[in-house]
Amino acid sequence: MAGTDVSGEATGQTQAALGVDMNLEVVTVPVSDVDRAKSFYESIGWRFDIDLVVSDEIRTVQFTPPHSQCSVQFGKGGTAAAPGSAAGMILVVSDIEAARNDLVSRGVDVSEVAVSRPPGFDENARSYFARASFSDPDGNRWQLQEITTRLPGREWED
Repeated sequence: MAGTDVSGEATGQTQAALGVDMNLEVVTVPVSDVDRAKSFYESIGWRFDIDLVVSDEIRTVQFTPPHSQCSVQFGKGGTAAAPGSAAGMILVVSDIEAARNDLVSRGVDVSEVAVSRPPGFDENARSYFARASFSDPDGNRWQLQEITTRLPGREWED
């Protein structure tokens, strides 16, 4: 059975065991209508990076959430995944109410903020446990997750 270690204890991996630095740069989001998706991501304030049309069958559009190191791409000819099938994409924010209010002011239907703590955590703790969700026009699911304090051991040390 798989589990999640949130104890803050060292995992036992040495720096040498970690290998080469890797950065998650782009996530592909499958959409049915490229122009509709482009309008949506533009309307929520994400940075427009590129709209590259290679041919009638290949087009790539890329946006980046504010201050994110990872972008999203969508278009034609880039994935065989069904439009709307992306789920579990998490946008970490320091103030979930402000992030939710910003999206709502831009016309996005965002769920109410829910705080769900596992047993044993401080009943006032919100960091990691406060979440809200929304979808793009195709139904690709996004979650806002408030993180104000990282759990021990959850940051890379150089």
